[in-house]
Amino acid sequence: MVARSIAGRQVLLEDGTIGSAQIWLRDGEIDALSAPDGAAEFRFDEPDQYILPGIVDLHGDAFERQIMPRPGVMLPINMAVVDTDSQLVANGITTAFHGVTFSWEQGLRGRDTAASLLDALDAEPLRADHRIHLRFETYNFDGTDQAIAWIEQGRIHLLCFNDHFDGIHRAVNNDSRKLGPYTGRSGQSREDYLAQINSLADRAHELPATLERLSAAAAALGVPIAAHDEMSWDDRARNAALGCIISDFPIREEAATAARSTDIPVIMGAPNVVRGGSHMPTGICAAEMVGRGVCTILASDYYYPALLLAPFRLVADEVTTLPEAWHLVSRNPARAVGLTDRGEIAAGRRADFIVVNAADRTAPRIEAVFAGGRPVHLAQTSPQPQASLPAQAVA
Repeated sequence: MVARSIAGRQVLLEDGTIGSAQIWLRDGEIDALSAPDGAAEFRFDEPDQYILPGIVDLHGDAFERQIMPRPGVMLPINMAVVDTDSQLVANGITTAFHGVTFSWEQGLRGRDTAASLLDALDAEPLRADHRIHLRFETYNFDGTDQAIAWIEQGRIHLLCFNDHFDGIHRAVNNDSRKLGPYTGRSGQSREDYLAQINSLADRAHELPATLERLSAAAAALGVPIAAHDEMSWDDRARNAALGCIISDFPIREEAATAARSTDIPVIMGAPNVVRGGSHMPTGICAAEMVGRGVCTILASDYYYPALLLAPFRLVADEVTTLPEAWHLVSRNPARAVGLTDRGEIAAGRRADFIVVNAADRTAPRIEAVFAGGRPVHLAQTSPQPQASLPAQAVA
């Protein structure tokens, strides 16, 4: 039996306030909200329990560790997908855009791994809503037709232009000791990797046409396009001309400010907030950018738990309020990619919401997760429902 209604003292409501409410469910959606009537199947009435919209993660690539936990060690994709799904719901992520890098490299970020991941996501019964954020490496000229085919098949939900080529090309040609990480994840020999990357450098003239073909294919089907690692106003202008409506992890403040000047959403890393700054020596501080209204979306990047922790860290540091902080991980990302059916607890939205115990603001804990109206994760400390749950519904 799926819970018919859930009540709580502290529910983040559509108008941005926090108040008591009873959430009524029907066919996986929120049918209505009302004042609590005492008859809810689930009640969350403790003073530190919050019912919040499910997290929408637009850029997460931690799944790569489930596929390749060590360099050169590949595990079955279907097993990695199931494990990733468990991690997502346990961390309150009900909609996940997997940052699948489709590169000119082989191995972990090559065509075969991406294709296998797409197939596994289609085949496995999963609890979170899994979507694909295709991080297309711009020098992957030979993969252009495949990427367009995936877009036309409706398998890509966010297209992003990545360009890590120049940095890798310079690094491996100037210092052969830096080849190790790249050959480890690609499975290629040092000689083959160098030959491939130097061959691609000679094809740089193909870049403009490649990006234009991809952006046209995405635009034709309404697939949103993002640009990764923007550094300047010029970068933003060029990417805007290609239809890039999201700035994904801008490297410099100049680029982030340029994006916001035209109302473009800016994604930064939740781990950056949790750690108190970027792991890159010259990286910008995401919390500071939130406080200034420059960062509008937080994403898990390489660490799923950070998306729960970061909003409460922002509140504890008095950067913003809890409703505004939570919008960074729910409403704002949903709106940025046109998902108007989620990101808020309101009638007509998907019944995706989580229960968080924030007695310790530095270590909030997930107590329950509902996805599409189903209870998909319940912690042992959660209140027991009046009706028993099917075993497969509880993580």
